[in-house]
Amino acid sequence: MKVTTKKAALGGLALFGAAVLLAGCASAPEGDGGEGGGEASDFQPCMVSDAGGFDDKSFNQLGFEGATKAADELGVDLIDVQSDSETDYAPNITSLVDQGCDVIVTVGFALSAATVESALANPDIEYVIIDDAADNDFDGEVDAPNIKPILFDTAQAAFLGGYAAADYTQTNTVGTFGGMNFPTVSIFMDGFKQGVDYYNEQKGKGVTVLGWDGSDGLFTGGFEANDTARQTAQSLIDQNVDVLLPVGGPIYQSAASAIREAGREIALLGVDADFTETDPSVADLVLTSILKGIDVGTYDAVLAAGNDEFDTTPFVGTLENEGVGIAPFHEFESKVSSTLQGELDDLKAAIIAGDVEVTSYLAE
Repeated sequence: MKVTTKKAALGGLALFGAAVLLAGCASAPEGDGGEGGGEASDFQPCMVSDAGGFDDKSFNQLGFEGATKAADELGVDLIDVQSDSETDYAPNITSLVDQGCDVIVTVGFALSAATVESALANPDIEYVIIDDAADNDFDGEVDAPNIKPILFDTAQAAFLGGYAAADYTQTNTVGTFGGMNFPTVSIFMDGFKQGVDYYNEQKGKGVTVLGWDGSDGLFTGGFEANDTARQTAQSLIDQNVDVLLPVGGPIYQSAASAIREAGREIALLGVDADFTETDPSVADLVLTSILKGIDVGTYDAVLAAGNDEFDTTPFVGTLENEGVGIAPFHEFESKVSSTLQGELDDLKAAIIAGDVEVTSYLAE
């Protein structure tokens, strides 16, 4: 199985950071009033989304929920600003600096360059970045001393998802596609393939993975739920897949549309959040979801900042610390094999113990 070094995998982030200079304009920031108990303080938490928006039922939404919960407990209002395009990122962060924010949470690797620039210019402000190492010069260190990265070794959970998909498939063909080929996207796809490959080794089966070959695969070029995403999903469906893993925020909605038009049973795998709970409109399609504890990680970081306990040590979510995981089968519980859950429990324990190796750019 492929081993990806941290330095090489994060290299794509710098290229993407340079690409965020496209045209657009920023949305005006709006406060989200906290309703939690406790005496209000002068502490001001703030947050800026990527272009997916806070209502993406996935990545941004989980971070927003975590930050809001922390703000409520601290008895303060969260100021949140949504980005509509890549060129919103730097102006939106600057608008939060101008409003006197004490901690600024930025969501996603696309904001890495803008976050680092702002953090270096404002050393008295604390920054939290979700799903990026803030290491744009690739020296293995965070580029500013006041940034806390929140990262997730999602390959471990995706490995379980791939194993489950291989056990469930009737066509012996499963598929995946992503928004763009960046480490935080491809880590899902790579872990998924590793899980399928492991299932094949253990069971003597020949389940095929389409859409990812271990280093490259099928990508839509963005993270929007649009016709390109639907056609990409359709291209895999046309090749007889009956389990589909779309990785990239709202693009799953386009995949769900393609599945419903297919006229046969095709299962969907969710990412980041438990799609059965966050989007009931697709609950009947969801085999399981590959989870990130984005809400928990964000909540802990903002709460610590509000209590003067901010720690810039990067957090890496794993199966062991429950920063990543896999959702229940929900409506598919009666459709999967009776032994599958037990096998997944044993496999999870083996990954945690180091008896089964899952490779990723965060595995070190």
